[in-house]
Amino acid sequence: MAARASTKKKQHYVDNKKFLEAIIKYKEKVDIAKLKGLPKPRVNNYIGSCFLKIATHLSYRPNFINYMYKDDMVCDGIENCIQYIDNFDPTKSRNPFAYFTQIVYYAFLRRIAKEKRQMDIKEKIIEKSGYDHVFSVDGDASTDYNQIKNRVEMNQKR
Repeated sequence: MAARASTKKKQHYVDNKKFLEAIIKYKEKVDIAKLKGLPKPRVNNYIGSCFLKIATHLSYRPNFINYMYKDDMVCDGIENCIQYIDNFDPTKSRNPFAYFTQIVYYAFLRRIAKEKRQMDIKEKIIEKSGYDHVFSVDGDASTDYNQIKNRVEMNQKR
């Protein structure tokens, strides 16, 4: 078998070199603003779009795909990237994509843990206040009511 003569490089959704240059320029603007006593400048659109692409594509991974609060996870990841952009040091690392991907990954894990705690609190409230007080059965919906009740009881036994 002959090898393909024209193999194309796979196009990545974030160009790491261009992303690094944009972050270096942003950090220079931050340093200038700090020297002049001005407020910290806004992150430009390119850096923001890179954060959005990183968070969105990371949410497509199999371990994050089926959460119903995936939008909240993406928003938390972007917020953390903006919060920690000043901690990225281009002299130590030339790979901002990996740095911010890790930030987004751990933001996702924190959101999942927070939502899990909220679900546990909701289930405890339902259990303590009584199922009849929380749920009202209309007509033929008694099977749905029993399914929800059984699921909550099963989760409490774990």
